[in-house]
Amino acid sequence: MQNTKKKGFEILGVSIDTKDEEWRWKRAIENDGVTWTQVSDLKGQHNEAAKLYVIQMVPSNFLIDPSGKIIATNLMGDNLNKKLEELLGSNNTF
Repeated sequence: MQNTKKKGFEILGVSIDTKDEEWRWKRAIENDGVTWTQVSDLKGQHNEAAKLYVIQMVPSNFLIDPSGKIIATNLMGDNLNKKLEELLGSNNTF
C-alpha cells in the first residue's frame, strides 16, 4: 500500500485467537507477509474488540473515519478496493 498513512489511513489487525492458537496466528502473519499492526489479547471470542464490534465472522473489517464513525463494514475484494479508492483516491495500490 502506498501513501495511505499520509492520507490518514491505517490498518489494524485484531486477532480473536486464543493463547493455544497464538503460534498459528503469528505464523499466518509471517506467511502472509502482513506488514500492518496486529494485536490480540488471546482471549478468543471473549476478545474486547470482538465484543465491542460484535464480530460474527472472520475475517471482518470496519472502515472507520477519523471521527470514529463506522462508514463501511465487511467489504471484500473489488468492493473493498472500490471503497478505498473512493476514500483515498485512485493512485493507490491495494
